[in-house]
Amino acid sequence: MSFSPSLSSGFTAAKNRSTYISPQSGMCSLCTEKCPGTCEIGQAAVLGKMSVYPTTTGPNQIASEKDYPIDFSHFNINGRAFGAIGTEGDYEHAEIFNVNLASEYGNDNKIKLDLPIILPALVKMNWIDYFGGAAMAGVTCMVGEDARNKDPELKIENGKITSFPMLQKIHDSFYKYYRGIGQMVLQCNVDDHLMGVPEIALNKYGFEALEFKFGQGAKGTQPVNRIKDYDEAVKKVECGALVFPNPFDPKIIELKEKGCCPNFYTYGRLPMWTEESMAKRISELRAMGMKNVYFKMAGFDPSDVERVINMAVENGVDMITFDGAGGGSGYSPSKMMNEWSLPTILLEKVVVDICAKLQKQGKVLPAMVMTGGFASEDQIFKSLAYGDGFINAIGVCRASMAAAMTGKTIGDEIEAGRTPEFFKKFGNTIDEVFHDLADLRGIYGKDADSFSTGAIGVFSYLNKLAFGLRHFAALNRKFDVKYLDKSDLIPLTYYASDLMG
Repeated sequence: MSFSPSLSSGFTAAKNRSTYISPQSGMCSLCTEKCPGTCEIGQAAVLGKMSVYPTTTGPNQIASEKDYPIDFSHFNINGRAFGAIGTEGDYEHAEIFNVNLASEYGNDNKIKLDLPIILPALVKMNWIDYFGGAAMAGVTCMVGEDARNKDPELKIENGKITSFPMLQKIHDSFYKYYRGIGQMVLQCNVDDHLMGVPEIALNKYGFEALEFKFGQGAKGTQPVNRIKDYDEAVKKVECGALVFPNPFDPKIIELKEKGCCPNFYTYGRLPMWTEESMAKRISELRAMGMKNVYFKMAGFDPSDVERVINMAVENGVDMITFDGAGGGSGYSPSKMMNEWSLPTILLEKVVVDICAKLQKQGKVLPAMVMTGGFASEDQIFKSLAYGDGFINAIGVCRASMAAAMTGKTIGDEIEAGRTPEFFKKFGNTIDEVFHDLADLRGIYGKDADSFSTGAIGVFSYLNKLAFGLRHFAALNRKFDVKYLDKSDLIPLTYYASDLMG
């Protein structure tokens, strides 16, 4: 059997012509000259290099299509019938609503979380409600790298950003609802650092926390984008971007004059952090007012994972997020999103083993977060339990964005008098249909009635995850999620048993 998808993909809207597929190649077993070219090979024959990347990016999200041989579905959740941990063992205290999901992390500047969840980095689609819902739910959220490219009013002088008004809107989308819990974190890649994004974010737009990224784009390598023409390539170079080929190369200028200009591509720089350069940069930004430091690490080689954790320990980093998912914003090569990196559960095993070793050495560890394909409370519970106390929170990105988009869409339809059929049984007003709006009133008062239904959607979705988590924790008689460990999991397969050690 093959764990990889065929040459059909939602990334590119490619489809195999036949239902008969060769498992090894992913091609139709019968390939005919009459084919209209709908599969990935047919697209590549016409689009060339462009077909390495998704063609369905834009206002969409993308998830890995590979069916891995091991994931959290290979575990069931345990349950217990006696006693209580984390509360009094009596009828009044040992109940679902007394399960504590709150926590705190950070070194010099402590950050509280109401839920063991964070919303990982993005800045596309309905980001306003995504960040607003995070503040309402009391969780930390991250703003994605390259946010500067989304701002039409961005101003650059001598390769440095002098005005970035969209950053103020991003900041305010969270802090408009901020109630002292969670934090907004700005993720920066190499180009962001070179162009002065961290400096202007700290000095002008009120940010206090930055996330350093290991890797680039959605995943491991720098994203490549085709530039429409020579003049645009020149503009990109003048703004400090890497462009291939260089439009100022005499050979390229000669080709342009002959009307034979090649395609131009711009691409992001790969990070080249070392222990020394990272320590220096963190020190510089702390002197400018950075209060909290975050790292973002994908499923690279285990030796690199360990090196990043050690760098975090040495620099007093507050939190590291480890991302094991393919997909993301859709700016990485299609095959990279399916075929590269340690999958989430294997990455978590590496992280937990390293943390256990460092803890025995007396090292003070930062908060650890796993992300990559989490969408429901059972998956979150399993990852927290598998973390054996070393995993402090779970990143929920695509699903939270789906909630932001859906909440807004449903709210708009209700206000237009077109309540979707499924929800009519609950009512025909926002107050009747959005059940957890009452919980928001309990926090914010009547002001909650004016909140965007997209942000309410994120809050409600995270509320659902929290409620489900409380059920699973109480099922194991553990009334604080900090007590979850591998004993709360039941391996169902040999693969899962092996991972349990």
